Amino acid sequence: MNISVKKNLERNIFRKQRNESSLKDRRNVEKNVKKYIDSFVNKNQNINHIGIYWPLKNEVDIRSLKDKFPVALPRCEENKKLSFYSWDDKPLTKDFEGILGPENSKLMTYNEISIIFIPCLSVDKNLIRLGYGGGYFDILREDENWRNIPCIGLLTANCLSKKSLTKADWDIPISGFITENEILV
Repeated sequence: MNISVKKNLERNIFRKQRNESSLKDRRNVEKNVKKYIDSFVNKNQNINHIGIYWPLKNEVDIRSLKDKFPVALPRCEENKKLSFYSWDDKPLTKDFEGILGPENSKLMTYNEISIIFIPCLSVDKNLIRLGYGGGYFDILREDENWRNIPCIGLLTANCLSKKSLTKADWDIPISGFITENEILV
């Protein structure tokens, strides 16, 4: 069985598990994200923009961070390019993948983003992330400057993989993850 088939089987398993997660659990992940960010603020560490995402079905929703911090949303473009734009008051439009994001806002550089939070279908003990298979985050993080920004996966604990996930050559481990039960960063 090739890598693509294995990953698709894993995606089906963890999509089902994510769909079984409760709204309460997802909200508790959001609370732990805020605790994690507050730990930076309490240590007087400077936070520039925080890279977040527009949540799809049953993903942890952290858009409320915009109320307290400057945030940036990604925009998927052709050729698997992912760019982050400041989320300001301009209307959001659908990107190449049909996900809402800024279009005419300030394009952010790696110097302007302190942390990136990304949705996960699953994460294993080696910090290999299972996403939707687009490769956008891995391609972005091929650039060492972007890879040096902490990239933290968000998911409910029922989606943590107890065994190693299938890893492709292009998969780049994330920096850690946050669930409703733990902050492992």
